[in-house]
Amino acid sequence: MMMNNPGLLKFAFLLLLSVSCKQESEPHTNPEPGSGQSNDSTSVEVNAPNSRYTPAFAGQTRIRAVRTEAQFVTRIVTDQLTNPWGITSLPDGGLLITQKGGQMRIVSAAGVLGSVITGLPAVNAAGQGGLLGLCLDPQFESNRLVYWVFSEPVAGGSLTSVGRGRLSSDASRVENAAVIYRATPSYTGSAHYGGRILFDRTGHLLVSTGERSDMVTRPQSQSLSSGLGKIVRITTDGRPGADNPFVGQSNARPEIWSLGHRNPQGLAMHPVTGELWESEHGPRGGDEINRVQAGGNYGWPTITYGLEYSGQPVGAGIQQRDGLLQPAYYWDPVISPSGMTFYSGNSIPEWENNLFIGSLSGMHIARLVIENNRIVGEERLLVSEQQRFRDITQGRDGALYAVTDQGRLYRIASN
Repeated sequence: MMMNNPGLLKFAFLLLLSVSCKQESEPHTNPEPGSGQSNDSTSVEVNAPNSRYTPAFAGQTRIRAVRTEAQFVTRIVTDQLTNPWGITSLPDGGLLITQKGGQMRIVSAAGVLGSVITGLPAVNAAGQGGLLGLCLDPQFESNRLVYWVFSEPVAGGSLTSVGRGRLSSDASRVENAAVIYRATPSYTGSAHYGGRILFDRTGHLLVSTGERSDMVTRPQSQSLSSGLGKIVRITTDGRPGADNPFVGQSNARPEIWSLGHRNPQGLAMHPVTGELWESEHGPRGGDEINRVQAGGNYGWPTITYGLEYSGQPVGAGIQQRDGLLQPAYYWDPVISPSGMTFYSGNSIPEWENNLFIGSLSGMHIARLVIENNRIVGEERLLVSEQQRFRDITQGRDGALYAVTDQGRLYRIASN
């Protein structure tokens, strides 16, 4: 039957539009594949920057947009998690996940969400604290050891701490849980814990710690006598790496690998070079991606491409100083980069060795194309999902798996 009433026609069009825009929970493919690695000079960022700061080199921010040419499929594996924070892949294809409130859970390769794993120490889950990043021992299949970062309640406030324990054979509990490292001093605030952890190629643990946000603790990011605002490199027993850059230096903590960090929530090892890359929250602007060098000082709060939340400059308002390293890339306005991983699969060749970063306030997954340690392209994935992407990893099946603050686990793959 034909509609001749203009009002009814308009209503029908709006109804159809609202249905078509409804968020999908079934598998879906990326629409309108584009030009892959080649594109024009347009950036994915369309909003004006907060500052008028000048980048230190071309391509340090607002690099050209790229678009994945290959088709890929995204689906929600589960939406029953509670504030997931860290994710890592198990040998059997399952995924071990931390929840901010202090729990670990496993999602099986078939997508079944397991019960809460018991045996973990208490966390201080206030603010940005809780049970944070995690990783498996390289010999997990024989020793079943798991390492995690958490905000530990202690006298004087809380700490970014590292725990270790054995996942029981039935995966129901963590046995012999112990704290192996504490990033002292403690503080009463509830922000900027950092919280990622991974193994380097020498069998050492690399752990990111935040500077705890407040003006009183912020300067400790530049202090070699403090564990705040650092990346530390420790053994599996929590001792400093014997070849760390500040070992033997007076008034310097031997566990420090790099300094001058604000709130580093992402760590990833390049699959070819083995180099450490890091994501870091800026204030109002100035989110960073850093290629971390041993002994490197990344500048916070002396140099930054961000502003105070009030809009005023941070400190002297400078972006460069001799001896302080520049970020490989930065965002202004912020996207709030969190957990990240390099793609080392082969099912989507154009993604090979690209860096994928969960974006919180930006509500997307950022894909960065890297050539010769320079960012040469950026793409924003899963924008329509409107999720705060907290962490991302590559599974044993070669797919990417990402968790969101809203409790979802996504699978992103060629099929």
